[in-house]
Amino acid sequence: MQLIGVDVGGTFTDLIFTDTDRDVTLIHKVPTTPDDPSIGAIAGLRELCARHDLDPAAIDHVFHGTTIATNAVLEHDGARTGMITNRGYRDILHIGRHQRPENYSIMQDIPWQDRPLVRRRDRATVRERLAPPRGAVLEPLDEEAVREAARGFKARGIEAICVCFLFSYIDPRHEERAREIVLEEYPEAFVTNSAAVAPQFREFERFTTAAMNAFVGPKVRGYVRNFAAGLGEAKCRADLHIMGSNGGIATAATIAERPVLTLLSGPAAGVLGGRWAAAPEGDERLITFDVGGTSADIGTVVDGRVSEATARDTWIGGYPVLVPMLDIATIGAGGGSIAHVDRGGAYRVGPQSAGSRPGPAAYGLGGEQPTVTDANLVLGRLDPANFLGGEMTLDTDASRRVIGRLAEQVGLGELEAAEGVVTILNSNMANAIRAQTIQRGLDPRGFSLVALGGAGPLHAAEVAAMLDIPKVIVPPHPGITSAAGLLTTDLKYDAVKTAFQTSDSVDAAKLNADFAWLEDTLVAQFAADGFERGRIGLIRAGDLRYVGQGYELRVAFADGPVDEAALAGVWQAFERQHRTEYGHVFADSPVEIVNIRLTGTALMPKIGRPAPTGTGTLDAARLRVGSCSFRVDGGLTPFETPYYRRDALPADRPVDGPAVVVQRDTTTVVPPGWTAVAGSNRNLILKHGA
Repeated sequence: MQLIGVDVGGTFTDLIFTDTDRDVTLIHKVPTTPDDPSIGAIAGLRELCARHDLDPAAIDHVFHGTTIATNAVLEHDGARTGMITNRGYRDILHIGRHQRPENYSIMQDIPWQDRPLVRRRDRATVRERLAPPRGAVLEPLDEEAVREAARGFKARGIEAICVCFLFSYIDPRHEERAREIVLEEYPEAFVTNSAAVAPQFREFERFTTAAMNAFVGPKVRGYVRNFAAGLGEAKCRADLHIMGSNGGIATAATIAERPVLTLLSGPAAGVLGGRWAAAPEGDERLITFDVGGTSADIGTVVDGRVSEATARDTWIGGYPVLVPMLDIATIGAGGGSIAHVDRGGAYRVGPQSAGSRPGPAAYGLGGEQPTVTDANLVLGRLDPANFLGGEMTLDTDASRRVIGRLAEQVGLGELEAAEGVVTILNSNMANAIRAQTIQRGLDPRGFSLVALGGAGPLHAAEVAAMLDIPKVIVPPHPGITSAAGLLTTDLKYDAVKTAFQTSDSVDAAKLNADFAWLEDTLVAQFAADGFERGRIGLIRAGDLRYVGQGYELRVAFADGPVDEAALAGVWQAFERQHRTEYGHVFADSPVEIVNIRLTGTALMPKIGRPAPTGTGTLDAARLRVGSCSFRVDGGLTPFETPYYRRDALPADRPVDGPAVVVQRDTTTVVPPGWTAVAGSNRNLILKHGA
């Protein structure tokens, strides 16, 4: 079985090929083409195949991680979107929940008001109304008004339309009929309805999720089509699957209809790749630290399970979304992050990035802004002759020029200014890790840090030292770990249904019927992808809270009938989780089942383990000796530093810091006081004071 993973980042597009029958793994990196990332991705696939004499027609599966939807939201560069909703509820998208994102700020950004996904003039209202709890029809759908709204949208050139009715999570038929009418009048439009993407209560979040699906829909659908067409032109007839925010892959057809599922596509693959890489070490508590050219993504693995975000944490670009997501924090920190002095005179790094073009000054493509890559090059932590495996030579003089200008601004020497850039970036990333761990009751000192991305291993040891994390794991190919993560997961779909049942009056028959309905829904979806029931694994869960609480906790439901014994186990599990999360329980308060959930997975082929590290000597692995600067005992000190080829490092031979280990897709910095050991499983293990 031949597989390719393709992950598009802000600076580079990463590709990994594996042949599971021959146990062969190959990697490749190409610059990202921002105007249409599919161009760079397909070019990279062609180059990979040509370089290693691979037949594109023999590739069975292509797994793809994309940031198209994410960037469209963050840059507010989506389609002009229209909305059809209930009369009198036109402004739900604007009003929200009357919550201020920053309670005490008088100068704050409220994205859904400052940058609405659907402008008020493009929201049409029609007569329609259901009533809870059973969805009784209080007012039938005014089909002619829907038709008129669709005609108006078409006349004004609106590209995407979302249909959002109150209580459609109880009965979606009115939304589905409205969608049919819109497509009859305007078949070229991208049309979505809220119950299809978020069939659960909380109308503001459900409407926003539907609006976001429409907002990014035309761009993602066009991109998926271009990517699939590019595969065809490259004579690659492989099945195309795309990574979702839930840590699973989905078919291209599913993503073209529900692109909102890909908002954390690339970062999710990185977390999975980090967990896969660290598995041979036996560590089950991990912090994945994925630093690319533009951003740093931080995830956590607790007891071997990737943490999932709760409803109160699923936000993208300041907008709430109701789709399953892994719990990942993203900040603007990467190799291309620009160092600058802000209007208040403060020394800053990021979140603005130089991207892939012009990129850092070191790339020689016209970049004139000082970046983190330039700072690392000036400090000697990058080998200019061994970047991208020697395919790209870095321009040290250009980096010194832009860092020198920055040094004049901040009144420091060249090396001090460069070290300041790295220290500020490291501090920003350490603070993001604290938010994902300490602020959630997790002690980072009990975790291992998995360094991923092209820039993660450059900074991992110093960031770990700031947090007293004792161990850093650098996978065999950290710069393409997100691409590798694509080859470690399975086809995965989620279904949810709002239940609203309390522990003092549970209707078990209805719960069983609702779970059966969810199962039928998922089985039909997998069947459309060619998977019969016997190949699907199903996991049940519910969102529970005490009556009166505002947010829920996710609790597992056992397989089999939901009876009195099963429910007793659910209440006990909820109390355990509530005590862990909040430190207390309300033993006499009834518990409410808000939503029930079903997650289905179908196994896909996987990447194999890398071959063991060969034998050799450190002298044979040494490239040269240079000068690297590190801050030790409060002063910046130049050290005579050896540079090693990672692929030539002998197994189980310690490398004392300072040292620099280079490979095609990244550079690992081993600071003074740290030791690196190449394990027989090809992970590079860094420990402080070892």
